[in-house]
Amino acid sequence: MNFDQLLLAARTTPANLTVPSSWAQGRACFGGLMAALVYESMQAALSDDRPVRSLATTFVGPAEPEQPIQLDVQVLREGKGVTTLLGRAIQNGQVVTLVQGSFGAGRTSAVVVEAEPAVPFTALEHAQPELPHIPGVTPVFMRHLALRWSIGGLPFSGSDSREMGGWVRMRDISEGPMTVAHLLALVDAWPPSVLPMLRQPAAGSTLTWTVEFMQPLPSQSSQAWCHYRVDTEYARDGYGHAAARLHSADGQLLALSRQTVTIFA
Repeated sequence: MNFDQLLLAARTTPANLTVPSSWAQGRACFGGLMAALVYESMQAALSDDRPVRSLATTFVGPAEPEQPIQLDVQVLREGKGVTTLLGRAIQNGQVVTLVQGSFGAGRTSAVVVEAEPAVPFTALEHAQPELPHIPGVTPVFMRHLALRWSIGGLPFSGSDSREMGGWVRMRDISEGPMTVAHLLALVDAWPPSVLPMLRQPAAGSTLTWTVEFMQPLPSQSSQAWCHYRVDTEYARDGYGHAAARLHSADGQLLALSRQTVTIFA
């Protein structure tokens, strides 16, 4: 199943969902996919079309591929302008992914602050070639996404740069409009920003992840290349803290991301 087929399953059969092993990230399912699946089930629970403004995700435990997953959504409050929902992915009776979402309708406001211009980034044609999927080396789920590095070093390269990033797109989906679910996968496709600082392989994973979305989303294809840039702001005692931005190819801000990551090195 490709990404869009799994999203459809999250909307239509949330009580009985299985993620195939092609979406594995180590022993777990790809975190960006898990967040996207919970988001899709949350969106289906809305009584109107108010867009998502923020998602706060905690990866409580690893969701195993090829094992049944249940998606559960609770509406915490539905106000005149904002609906707050709590979404859970449950496997073997345990919560594995927890997402709190704020969906807010637009309103007339005297405050308008445009996003700062994107920091100039290397053109796609001058970025490094697509990172190949190498069985046993790169995560299995990477067969579904394409990355082209242009900032910082590759994981375990001993880089001294606090920044990392480049170009990213979905690989195996039919063309359609890019949605919030696609943005979640594109942002989380990148490894923890501290991994390039290491000189030998070590495990690292996201503990908490907050993403804010610029609404309304610019109209673009789900197959479009986007640009990701992350800055490691602090790391100590096995935890790293990073802030990132995702832009469209023409420099429009799409999403802001903050992550706390665990590092086992």
